[in-house]
Amino acid sequence: MRVAVVAGPDPGHAIPAIALCLKFLAAGDDPVLFTGDRWLDAARGAGISVRKLKGLAPRPEDDDLDAGARIHSRAAYISTEILPDLSAMLPELVVSDILTAGGGMAAERLDLPWVELSPHPLYSPSVGLPPIGSGLAPGEGIRGRLRDSMMRAATARSIKQGLRQRSEARVGVGLPAQDPGPAARLIATLPALEVPRPDWPENAHVVGPLLWEPTADLLDPSPGDGPLVMIAPSTAHTGAEGMLETALDTLDGEGVRVVASMLDAPPVDLPAWARAGLGRQDALLASAAVVVCGGGHGMLAKALLAGVPVVTVPGGGDQWELANRAARQGSAVVVRPLTAESLRDAVRRVLDDPSFAQAARRAAETAPDVADPVEVCRAVAAAALS
Repeated sequence: MRVAVVAGPDPGHAIPAIALCLKFLAAGDDPVLFTGDRWLDAARGAGISVRKLKGLAPRPEDDDLDAGARIHSRAAYISTEILPDLSAMLPELVVSDILTAGGGMAAERLDLPWVELSPHPLYSPSVGLPPIGSGLAPGEGIRGRLRDSMMRAATARSIKQGLRQRSEARVGVGLPAQDPGPAARLIATLPALEVPRPDWPENAHVVGPLLWEPTADLLDPSPGDGPLVMIAPSTAHTGAEGMLETALDTLDGEGVRVVASMLDAPPVDLPAWARAGLGRQDALLASAAVVVCGGGHGMLAKALLAGVPVVTVPGGGDQWELANRAARQGSAVVVRPLTAESLRDAVRRVLDDPSFAQAARRAAETAPDVADPVEVCRAVAAAALS
């Protein structure tokens, strides 16, 4: 099967797309990845055919203050920019990242089946949940259900506005105003991070986290026998600022070793008991006692898959939602606001209480209870031909 995989350059979305391409390759399929410049060489080095995703550069008419308009109008523009390359490769299927909806629009314009990739839990609204992003568990009893209902009503206007903006963008590129949606949705998360809902879409399949290491290098922790604290600063622009610096200041003298896993350049001045840089995170997790991270899905899922508990310092976006889901599952402590004292107490609490590690291992045990993303995609492609 020849498949185009479309994802923007944000690490939390590009890395799962690369991981999916590798699964296609391993299954004997022929994927082509459309993404930003940052990942082209790395993906090519992993054996993946790549194309530059056109249309990513900001335009003068983009309204950065209106996220809905920006997302949907940009998606329509991207669909036009990639249309020639997509039609030239003649894919049997398109997989489009949830934030890079232009891939799905381009597939529709070429009358191709397409699948949406969500590199996190299912975030679509539900009649049985509070609004996604609130971080709240579903309300219980009359008061709890009333709370959720009122919160959903408060967000309904924004949802309707987003749907209207999407319709306008679709009409602008010759598509029907009504969005039929993807043929299937790949929900690339651990079952432990999902929440039950009464209206789970029939075409949504939990396929497990899609993880890939962007380096083969190993980052050795500093010597010693103290517990290893792995710090993974958020790669999202909405991540909490100052987490690494606060951790280095507050964990001094706590009898721990610290290693900071970073895509970007590490700080120049580090204490002797700390290391920082780019290294394989799976290797670091094998000896880590706790992970301190922003709560982004990639790092959170990777830690839980390794059975390592987490201290989350959530920033914006979906980090608050994910941090609270992990905390309710029992594998994480949430720190907000970030202070030296709160971070120190959270790390010490996780290290001293074995229940957090036990909960992380329980989360890891849910990993096999997922669908195969390649098989889901093949079924969609086969159905389109029948």
